[in-house]
Amino acid sequence: MKIIYLHQYFNTPEMTGGTRSYEMARRMVAAGYEVHMVTSYREQDDSRSGWFQTEESGIQVHWLSVPYSNHMGFVQRLKAFCVFAFASRRKAIALDGDIIFATSTPLTIALPAVTASRKKKIPMVFEVRDLWPELPIAVGALKNPLLRFSARKLERWAYHNAEAVVALSPGMKEGVVRTQYPAERVSVIPNSSDNAEFQHDPAAASRFRSEREWLGDKPLLVYTGTFGSINGVGYLVKLAKKLKSLNSDIRILLVGDGAERGKIVSEAEQAGVLGVNLFVENKLPKREIPALLSAATMASVLFIDLPEMRPNSANKFFDALASGTPVILNYGGWMHELVKQRECGLAMWGKSVDEVAVELNELMQDGNWLAKAGGAARQLAEDCFARDDLAKQLMSVLEAVVEGSPHKAEQIAPGNYIFN
Repeated sequence: MKIIYLHQYFNTPEMTGGTRSYEMARRMVAAGYEVHMVTSYREQDDSRSGWFQTEESGIQVHWLSVPYSNHMGFVQRLKAFCVFAFASRRKAIALDGDIIFATSTPLTIALPAVTASRKKKIPMVFEVRDLWPELPIAVGALKNPLLRFSARKLERWAYHNAEAVVALSPGMKEGVVRTQYPAERVSVIPNSSDNAEFQHDPAAASRFRSEREWLGDKPLLVYTGTFGSINGVGYLVKLAKKLKSLNSDIRILLVGDGAERGKIVSEAEQAGVLGVNLFVENKLPKREIPALLSAATMASVLFIDLPEMRPNSANKFFDALASGTPVILNYGGWMHELVKQRECGLAMWGKSVDEVAVELNELMQDGNWLAKAGGAARQLAEDCFARDDLAKQLMSVLEAVVEGSPHKAEQIAPGNYIFN
């Protein structure tokens, strides 16, 4: 089978950010499929212009230079989305394939996916990574009534022109079905745990800690990822301030970049915790995250408390599980329920920062609790979220669609992860 895989923000392990598409595509190649990834090259690099091609682990990657960063304003981002959408349509039509697999965000990826699917007369499967436009509307990023109307129309159009839909969480599936899309054609395949790559590595942990004089053998809480408005990383500044008042020896490390990084650093300085018990470092390529998590005592998964955020499928959650690192979440939803049910960390939704600090200070010093929670995290990764297993589910969905049986999607991956 030949797959035309559209993902505007494809990353390899040498890059920063999630690598779901890379990990899924390289497994498709290993299974004998031919995969053409159509994506954007986001760096501000004058040596690159137009389309160029590389091979990444057998994946034929077609890159179009379209600079993009989290620091851009809404209009700049929208321009980047549109430039890529129109150019990638032509590229997809020019490629040979049996199926188009398009993954959001942004939702504008539907434009080239649907139109190329129609032109080439081949089926399209759409993957939903976020409930868009619900999220930008909820956080106030999409205020114009006309843009909101258009975005909702685009969302429905994307789903209803797909033979099947892949949702990254049970809540996302519910959002798709609310548009009157048939539930039987929606599979749930969350972000996954790379269990081999993220296996706990004591030597890597020791090296990581030895390179930081401020750390030593102290308990370490980490955050990795984007410093954006929806991430709510300022929560950890408040937590650090309270921990400092408790004379806790817990250290907090924030690793990443984004539009609110400067604001977070300023808040930490004003709170008197920057360089004391809270530290900020630059973003890391994905291949270096396993060492960071091996050194961590606990990993945080944060978002601002909005109902629209609860169906998310954060990569950092599954990375922490794979590394056997207990997790702390500060928002509700299906992952919060998983943490409570599997006892693999702290589900802190609805608790004050003061309450969280006291509980965290106690449990991050409790070796027995940490060992039990870390073991439960790894077991959850192996039982439910192993990348190899979820990649097989995705390939089965694509095969079913090519064979004319999209109604099998729900049976292949129903997404039953919470049990009463």
